[in-house]
Amino acid sequence: MPKSICAAVLCGLILLPWHASKCDDAVRRTEDVVYGRKFGMALTLDLFQPAKPNGAGLLFLVNGGWLSSKSTPLMVTVRPDDYRVFLERGYTVFAIVTSSQPKFVISDEIDDVLRAARFVRFNAAKYGVDPERLGVMGSSSGGHLTLSLATRGGPGNAEAADPIDRTSSAVHAAACFFPPTDFLNYGSPGAMGVGAGPMAPLQVAFGPSALTSEGREQLGRAISPIYYVTKSLPPTLIIHGDKDEVVPLQQAEIFVAKARSEQAPFVQLIVRPGKGHGWGDFWKSAEDIEAFANWFDQHLLPKK
Repeated sequence: MPKSICAAVLCGLILLPWHASKCDDAVRRTEDVVYGRKFGMALTLDLFQPAKPNGAGLLFLVNGGWLSSKSTPLMVTVRPDDYRVFLERGYTVFAIVTSSQPKFVISDEIDDVLRAARFVRFNAAKYGVDPERLGVMGSSSGGHLTLSLATRGGPGNAEAADPIDRTSSAVHAAACFFPPTDFLNYGSPGAMGVGAGPMAPLQVAFGPSALTSEGREQLGRAISPIYYVTKSLPPTLIIHGDKDEVVPLQQAEIFVAKARSEQAPFVQLIVRPGKGHGWGDFWKSAEDIEAFANWFDQHLLPKK
């Protein structure tokens, strides 16, 4: 095959759906990288590598309503165009697909994202990223998992047989949209959000523990990011609408207040007036995504 034709074919194979105009501008996508296994099921991520990487990696948590899929209709899926701005700035993006309800529940999904962070750090050199410059982002339940990783990420199990499980799951910056943060005080002090109130339609995501009063109390504390906040919280940005009836703005406000009370140095809340639980295709909202990208630039890239 002539070299010119071969180059054209290779360029076409690695282009994302928006079709970069030059091969040098292309993004390489590697699909279905297995980052873990459970019950015989593979946990996978899709890797997006820009032509000019800046050395930092972003974990994009593919999750909504605690549902996650590579490409299944009616579930949150991998959408490459959502990562355009981050790839243009040189970030390597890991689109993380987690397990889902009804077989797997929220606590399982928290374990998945912790495993994904360990996997990325363990393989950082392979993927051309600095293991000390990792960020995470998500929306709604993906925002909940983002804050779960930000608050709970840390040293691995030194006794684990798997070297990945011995690796740290810490991240160094986080950004998310409208996340649940405290299921025991959901919208107001003492209001139960474990499969109740606005979360009642998603009761199956909480599992059988949500069926008893005692179980709800224990589970609510175990899966709420607010109870894991310390001064070591990585720089965290939350964007939330003040008309959100699914995840009340109060959830972001109390998380930020807790972080500041713990003297976490970098935490910010941006409130979008009149916005509900999402606004249009918010992952393509220029002002919001630019805010995310600037946040990661500020906290993950070398100071100029």
